[in-house]
Order: sequence, then structure tokens, then C-alpha cells
Amino acid sequence: MDAPSPALHATSPSRQALRIAVVTETYPPEINGVAMTIGRLVGALRQRGHRVQLVRPRQGPGDSPENGGDFAEVLLRGIPIPRYAGLKMGLPAKSALTRLWATGRPDIVHIVTEGPLGWSALAAARKLGIPAVTDFHTNFHAYSRHYGLGWLRRPIGAYLRGFHNRALGTMVPTEGLRRELASHGYRNVLVVARGVDTAFFSPRQRSAELRRSWGAGADERVALYVGRLAPEKNLPLVIEAFAAMGARQPAAKLVLVGDGPQRASLEAKYPEHVFAGMRTGEDLAAHYASADIFLFPSVTETYGNVLMEAMASGLAVVAYDYAAAAGHVVHGQSGLLAEFGNARQFIGLAADLMAGGDIAAMGANAHRTVQAVAWEGIYDKFERILLDMANQEGPRNAQTDLSLEPN
Repeated sequence: MDAPSPALHATSPSRQALRIAVVTETYPPEINGVAMTIGRLVGALRQRGHRVQLVRPRQGPGDSPENGGDFAEVLLRGIPIPRYAGLKMGLPAKSALTRLWATGRPDIVHIVTEGPLGWSALAAARKLGIPAVTDFHTNFHAYSRHYGLGWLRRPIGAYLRGFHNRALGTMVPTEGLRRELASHGYRNVLVVARGVDTAFFSPRQRSAELRRSWGAGADERVALYVGRLAPEKNLPLVIEAFAAMGARQPAAKLVLVGDGPQRASLEAKYPEHVFAGMRTGEDLAAHYASADIFLFPSVTETYGNVLMEAMASGLAVVAYDYAAAAGHVVHGQSGLLAEFGNARQFIGLAADLMAGGDIAAMGANAHRTVQAVAWEGIYDKFERILLDMANQEGPRNAQTDLSLEPN
């Protein structure tokens, strides 16, 4: 969700310094997995000596671009995303981006999101012969059924495939997602994992005072959910799984961290649970570490940053066997994995863990598991892909200025 950026290594003198245009609809201080990830990657590129131009929608009336040195922001018009308070979708801007990049040509364009702004960036880059790569961060085609738009699943899927196949390559966070997209006709899919700040998210952040505020004694179990309180996150399964857990341990508590369109209705219907709202920084880290079990029932993730943060914090996890959980959770050792989409099995595993599982040992194993998932190696691979792609096609002009705003 949110953490301080770690120290990054500078570029070695022998490494080619690139001018990189990054196009995204979400960026810090917005709080979500995509914003967090791209914020870290942009920071790493700058620390390694690359010049970054960040193209994004204006986040609000007081939002102003940061410009100077190796970094320049271009803020374009956007409109609110329905049911995603505080997030904007960029409007089409092909002409503006074409003018911008014809004057100040980047070496490569990295497109993070697939909305109208992303499509415009890809079209402008192709028109100018600039190499472009994309990210696949969010299963919009899976989300559609949670918002009464299931009938759009096929056209959204076709749009996404066509969008990504027009780029030189598409980056995904897991091998499982790479195989899935390849089976649906996506080409040149590259795995670039995500890391977790294990110095920040840690069992050391556990707070007895915070647990007492939840009404949890030292020996009473706390189950935790962290994420948006929204239909695509499968929250009814959190409630149902915890009901089964509570039948085994009546003193157990459920804490839900996050905000979203379902918060008010859930809070009114289940006043016995703790709704902690949006948490960031050390406060968020303390909420993770002060729980015991992490429930992660979503079936729409491309990765699942929050699961990794929970593991780093020393929690035993219950999740479906896909995305980050498939790559990092060992069933029976660092958590319990249910067959993808099998809600009955998910509930049963959660109840069994509460009744007799070695929660402390699983949490310790989870913490040890993610110590190897360091951001620095991920930065290396991301940078290497951009360097390789930047040299595949298109003329270069080393004298161009990347900081000019479009008219």
C-alpha cells in the first residue's frame, strides 16, 4: 500500500542514460498497488541517472507539475473513475503527446495503464517511431463483472490484447500471469516481479496498544484484511470466512483496513468488526504486524502487493492459489492456499487455521520467505528491459529537451 522509498544505487558510468517517458493514470500520493509500484520504479530510474518525463492526469485543482533536473511532469486533463474516489482516467491526448515528443523525443515510452491516455501515448509513440513498452497491472476484464458490466468482458479483453500487442513488450508481475496472457494471444510478455520493503513491513511493528484498541487480548487472534472495500475484492468471502473462524474462536477479531464504495454498507451491517479506514506509513505497518492471520480472497489480482506486505509483517495467510500467493506461499508452511475460486475450501481452511493451525510458525515462515524478494534486483531487470527495448528501433536526438509541456 504505502512505504518510504529505499536508498537506490546510482548508474554506473558505463550504463547508457535514457530519456524515458512514463505514462500513467495513477501515481503517488494516490494509494494503490499500481501507484506504489510505478512510484518506486520512477525513483529507481532517476537514481540510476536516467531522465524521466512523467505524463499523468492532474489529480486535483491544487496539483502542480514537478520539474527540474532529471525529472519533469506533464499534467493532462482527466475525469473521475466511477466508484474509484480520488482516481482519474486520462482523456485522449494523441495530438498533444505527438507534439510533445516530436519536439522533445524520448528514447522509450513506458505505458503503465491502458485507458484513453495510455492508448493515446501508444498511438503517438508508434506514429513517431519511438519504442514503447506496457505494463499489465489490473484485470479490468475481470473487474467488469463486479460492476454490472459482465457483457463487456469480451470486448474489454479484445481491447486489452490489441493494446498490449501494439507495444514491443508487456511487463507482468508473475509467471502465472505471463502464461495466462500468452494463452489468450498476448505477445512478448515479460515477467518483472514486485518487491516488498522488508525493513519497513516487519513483525517489529507489532503494537500491543493497537491490539487493545481493537479489543484483542494478548492471546486472542486477529484476522486482517487490507485493500479497497469494493465489489471486485470479494469482501463477502472475508465476512463469511471470519464467521467460520469465529465459530472456532469466539474471542477472535476481524480488522478491515482500507476505504471504498462498500465501506459504509459493511460498517452498518457488521458493527462488531473493526473498520480502520485508510492507513499509510508506519501506521499501516503497525496494523499489519499487530494482526495474526491475513485473509486475501480477491480473484481479480494481477499480483497482490498487500499479501507480500502481510507476509513480511509475519502473518499467516489464507489466499487463493494464484498471483503472488502462488509464487510465494508454501501451503501448510507459510499459509494456506485454496483452489482458485473455491470459496467453500477458502472458508474451511480459514476455520481450520483458527482452530488448530500453528499460526505463529506460519507467520515466521512467511516473514523469512519474503526476505529474498528485494526491490533492487527488480529495479535491475526493469532497467535492463528498457535499455534493450530503447535500442530496438527509432532514431535518436541527444539534444532534445524532454521537459516541454504540450500546448
